[in-house]
Amino acid sequence: MKNNDWKDRLGMVYSTNPDFNYHTGEVSEKDTLPKDKQRLRISLDKKNRGGKTVTLITGFIGKSEDLNTLCKTLKVKCGAGGSAKDGEIIIQGDVRQKVTDLLTKDGYKL
Repeated sequence: MKNNDWKDRLGMVYSTNPDFNYHTGEVSEKDTLPKDKQRLRISLDKKNRGGKTVTLITGFIGKSEDLNTLCKTLKVKCGAGGSAKDGEIIIQGDVRQKVTDLLTKDGYKL
């Protein structure tokens, strides 16, 4: 039996094709690379942030759960706020040196 959840078909009005597959737009995530294979880049960013300074960590390849876990660890150890989305972590303030020390100690390549 086919999955017939109406929420997956919100954009579709009607189809007469019996073999029609509804596309939900979900994209499968890549598996998380091991820490020693990750090539993370740490930079300072002020653009489009109202003059506020943030530390930007880019280059993470993996699942969003692992990205959120790494983000939470960095936020707690740096004592700052931040967020993680689209493969990058944003930590409030200029904490580049502290983030660099934490990531190298944890086994990441920079």
